[in-house]
Amino acid sequence: MIDPKIIQQDAEESLDYLINIRRQIHQFPELAFEEFKTSALVIEELKKLKHIKVKTVAKTGVLGILEVNPDFPYIGLRADMDALPIKELNKVSYVSQNEGKMHACGHDAHTSALLGAAKIICKHKDKLHHNILFIFQPSEEKLPGGAKVILEEGALKAFNIKTIFGQHVYPELPPGKIGVKAEKYMASADEIYIDIIGKGGHAALPHYLCDPIPIAAEVILSLQQVISRSSDPVIPSVLSFGRIIAEGETNIIPEKVRIEGTFRTFDEVWRKKAHQIIHDKIHYICKANGATADIDIQVGYPFVYNNPDITAKFNDFAKKYLGDSNVEKLELRMTAEDFAFYAQEYPSCFYRFGTGHPGAKLHRPDFDIEENSLSTAAGLMAWIAMQKY
Repeated sequence: MIDPKIIQQDAEESLDYLINIRRQIHQFPELAFEEFKTSALVIEELKKLKHIKVKTVAKTGVLGILEVNPDFPYIGLRADMDALPIKELNKVSYVSQNEGKMHACGHDAHTSALLGAAKIICKHKDKLHHNILFIFQPSEEKLPGGAKVILEEGALKAFNIKTIFGQHVYPELPPGKIGVKAEKYMASADEIYIDIIGKGGHAALPHYLCDPIPIAAEVILSLQQVISRSSDPVIPSVLSFGRIIAEGETNIIPEKVRIEGTFRTFDEVWRKKAHQIIHDKIHYICKANGATADIDIQVGYPFVYNNPDITAKFNDFAKKYLGDSNVEKLELRMTAEDFAFYAQEYPSCFYRFGTGHPGAKLHRPDFDIEENSLSTAAGLMAWIAMQKY
């Protein structure tokens, strides 16, 4: 077995490379399934590693294939590449050059770290117990999710995959620390779109109309009871509405109100039941008030499940690489990840690496990372890929 200090040294020596790649990607963020420049950069860097074969998948996705022995199974290492529709407010030399787009969820760090891991792994390929599949995935941020598209295309079927690992930035931990949780970790996520349709007109003549605004208010308040009165209290669930559009004026009542939100949980039976309750409540309220409703609940990502055996091995390997005090146990998280689709198909483990900047939260215009965290991300991913499972 290779000494972890060798991988740590390789990772530290790669830091300038990692920062350079990360900043290139950060400056030119691309949205879901538009990651053409990012994909081209990934292909260019992988082709410099002469042992890796490159294949494109899912429009802008890239697979890097390192086969050291045709009889070996594969270990999958995944990074997502897409950015968010956010205007960056950071005052840095590598600020986004694409107006209204930003890497505010750290996917630039994920991609650069996986490229760095690929360099380290290729350097020590004679020490591998498995073949390696580097998965550079598009569209984590937008349904249906790049992971689902890759799987539905059958792009992974040609590989005997034993397990898949993925990692994500975590500003709540400092660089050099990581966190992981076995079994259920991140919630499923569904998008809810509701149109309350009434009859608009002059605001001074409400008796001639069917005002959708108070009906929408009643709907939102009633739906708050879906979790508090219909869900088993031991099942973590969230139902939130973040967008309400009523395009009237001070003297105009609109024809309709648009409501958009999200439903998240960790139980598939309850998930389906909750969808039906949401439908029923909305229709009952609208009918009682003389309105109608169009309801679209888009089923999104399932919950992330970290295989207990693989996660236990990962935990032990991570502690050997980083030290016991630098590997923390995480709690359930109501955010979502399309890595869940891989975890449904293969024994998998999804973990977090500390990036510092705790005040700069994910999906904010001032999000950034402490770039020395990239050596930990690249080194650890290389290290776990070189272990025997």
